[in-house]
Amino acid sequence: MSQILYLSPGKREQTKAANRVAILDAARAVFGELGFEAATVRDIIRRTGLSVGAFYNYYRSKEEVFDALADDGARRFRPILQALSAKASDFESYLRAAVRAYFDFLAGEQDSWGVDRAPGAPLAHTRNTPEILAVFEEVRRVFADVMDRGLAPKVDLDYLAASCIAVAREIGDRMLERRPLDVEAASEFVVRLILGGVTALPRVEP
Repeated sequence: MSQILYLSPGKREQTKAANRVAILDAARAVFGELGFEAATVRDIIRRTGLSVGAFYNYYRSKEEVFDALADDGARRFRPILQALSAKASDFESYLRAAVRAYFDFLAGEQDSWGVDRAPGAPLAHTRNTPEILAVFEEVRRVFADVMDRGLAPKVDLDYLAASCIAVAREIGDRMLERRPLDVEAASEFVVRLILGGVTALPRVEP
């Protein structure tokens, strides 16, 4: 008589968590080697050792896997932002520290993915996952606190947080394309642009 293996609820959750980690680790390696556009779900599945059916129990597409990776990155970055907010003395000091921390984080992520993206390579665009929205709310909260303490002019909080995050994302993407990778220069560009506009940016040789 064949035996049926029953997994306890705790064991099932452990298995699910392990499978998710296996999928995300495989996807990180595949996206790093092949690029997002060229990578396929089948490439990811081959790296996991899971069946096709098992993969689709967790994610429906490579886009969903990419979102999960972005969510994981945002979840790991948010405590860094929270630690910086506790030290913030004014808007500029927080902005400078947060942008630098974000670019350092991006550089570390690129190393862990093993990707060396060429200029102009297609980028995958992440939707607003829960953790990414939480990062936005963290930035907005700190800006509101700094304004309430009279350390920055009171402006539209939503627009300010959105614009700062958007600028940092776009400059961060371009920073990763350049060699040598210069976190300091990218950070300074963003801070000067946000604080002083185009006239405050460093000049380049014609």
